[in-house]
Amino acid sequence: QVQLVESGGGLGGLVQPGGSLRLSCAASGRTFSARFMGWFRQAPGKEREFVAAIRWSGGSTHYADSVKGRFTISRDNAKRTVYLQMNSLKPEDTAVYYCAADYSPLWMTPPAYWGQGTQVTVSS
Repeated sequence: QVQLVESGGGLGGLVQPGGSLRLSCAASGRTFSARFMGWFRQAPGKEREFVAAIRWSGGSTHYADSVKGRFTISRDNAKRTVYLQMNSLKPEDTAVYYCAADYSPLWMTPPAYWGQGTQVTVSS
């Protein structure tokens, strides 16, 4: 099992349009079984969608078109932590953001491991 704990959103996840926010996700447990980690989000009334992913080995990244150029995913191998730096936030970025992990690429198959989710609200 892999345990994922997000931080950076919630009550502190309220930001104005055009602002920035950084989410973190710390992994523990059998992390060797999760080659990929990343983020999904789910807005009210919508399906959960892929946002970004990174591979632990090599650091290759993959983004949804809707966030390319605005969001950056990175990792700290020693801390087994993944970060999502979100810039130029828009109201349509408002959602619950979920950290996810899997052996397979996250954008190709439903991840096996999920965090509890953290709220990000972009509003003036």
